[in-house]
Amino acid sequence: MEIMITAAAAEKLTEKIKGREGYLKLKYDTEDCGCAVNGVIALWYVHEVNTDDITIETNERNVYMEKSKAVFFDEKMTIDFSKGTNSFQLKSPQQILNGYMSFVVTEKTD
Repeated sequence: MEIMITAAAAEKLTEKIKGREGYLKLKYDTEDCGCAVNGVIALWYVHEVNTDDITIETNERNVYMEKSKAVFFDEKMTIDFSKGTNSFQLKSPQQILNGYMSFVVTEKTD
């Protein structure tokens, strides 16, 4: 799997992360979606990765995703940021996987 992060997305990520320590994760979120095959792709910034997460090296920073959810993603993808819609986007050569991708910073729990 290949992921490229555009300059616009990298700039916005740096702004939103604001020096926090953590990991960028593509999350296939199925909560409140009915069943496991109905989900929404979101961009999360988490404090730790899970043991079943896979690492994808990009041109900017590593991105993580749950191995079991990789089937819902395309082989080549781009994380972009649209100033027009003020949102992150996940695209592939075949489709737009999410044109209005949420960005969630999770809080550290002890």
